Amino acid sequence: MEFLRRGYVVVLPMRQGFARSGGPYIGGSCNIEINGQQQAEDVVAALDYMVSQPYVDKERIVVIGQSHGGLTTMAFSTVSYPGVLGVVNFAGGLRNLSCPDWEDRLIDTFGNYGKDARYPSLWIYGDNDSYWPAPLPDRMFNAYKANAKGPAARARMVDVGEFGADSHRLFSAREGIPIWLPEVGAFFRSLGLPFDNGS
Repeated sequence: MEFLRRGYVVVLPMRQGFARSGGPYIGGSCNIEINGQQQAEDVVAALDYMVSQPYVDKERIVVIGQSHGGLTTMAFSTVSYPGVLGVVNFAGGLRNLSCPDWEDRLIDTFGNYGKDARYPSLWIYGDNDSYWPAPLPDRMFNAYKANAKGPAARARMVDVGEFGADSHRLFSAREGIPIWLPEVGAFFRSLGLPFDNGS
């Protein structure tokens, strides 16, 4: 709603086989990097459909993802897609406790995405995230930032501290809006996009 009231078209695709979405579910294997890239293919498909709609400005696109969607968004950032200006990662990652080294794999995955990333990015994480315990978010971001070049080097991470019982819920909770909205607004403006108060 915060984006709609500011004049943006919003589409909320769900990954295949998740949240009643059709298609086969792509499981969370230990190969986190490939999983994110496979999910990103569906983001491309969603964008291909949306840019064909007459009410969509195909020159001003921002991709935003939360949790597994945040990982997918950063995987998508390695794809050259016309009109995409930036990406936002809310508490992104993929946790698979059956893989004993899942944290190191996650760090390596973001580092590898950084090598081919193409867009400025905003990362938003909190200190009491039930999925990504500190200092994991910092390590993921630093691995990405160390490899990012060109526009992708314009990556910024925001630590919102503790949020309620679980900062992983920041983006989905109404109470989180006053925390993340100013940061996202500033990011949009840095991309040359309008982001007024929506009133």
